[in-house]
Amino acid sequence: MPTVYEVGKQYPEPEYPERPLPMSQHETSPTALRRASNHRRANPCCFCWCCCCSCSWNEDRERWRATRDTKLESIPNCESCTKPTTEEVKGWSQSFDKLMKNPAGRNVFREFLRTEYSEENMLFWLACEELKSECNKHAIEEKARMIYEDYISILSPKEVSLDSRVREGINRKMQEPSSHTFDDAQLQIYTLMHRDSYPRFLNSSIYKALLQTVSRSSSES
Repeated sequence: MPTVYEVGKQYPEPEYPERPLPMSQHETSPTALRRASNHRRANPCCFCWCCCCSCSWNEDRERWRATRDTKLESIPNCESCTKPTTEEVKGWSQSFDKLMKNPAGRNVFREFLRTEYSEENMLFWLACEELKSECNKHAIEEKARMIYEDYISILSPKEVSLDSRVREGINRKMQEPSSHTFDDAQLQIYTLMHRDSYPRFLNSSIYKALLQTVSRSSSES
């Protein structure tokens, strides 16, 4: 049976480019400074459920995201979904489970995670969900390897925060990957998002702006 070290050799650490700065150091015009200062500001016009918004805020975000693309190309920039109702959006503040079970909720929460540079937590969770729905053995092994390289490897810029016990368990399971190889890690990241990011999301301008928008639309209809 191969050792943990041999497993590491079997899945060599990939090289990733460094994350680019939001703007070049010599770009100091008033327009450039305004763009940089607004980079992390929530913009209500970007709550486009088909993710086709072409505003400048979205364009800056897409350029930054291009350096963080995962190997799992099947994970889209955002999930296909319909515009949420006022009741659904209000329900997200009552339960993290309701938020995570709703595609529109996951999209908005993921948008918030981008502003905190922790989108990898949602990407990892989605990748694990996709892996668990896979039945083909070869596809499972390939996807498990890509998840390992994208989110578990200590050299990946998208490495998620896991304790040593969970990491050691993953290294053992990677000898014979299955659709449940990352279950413990997925639960740990889900708990982290629930306890750490979710309370800040509810107080964020992104969530409040969306709630105001859908409430106004509901009253006008």
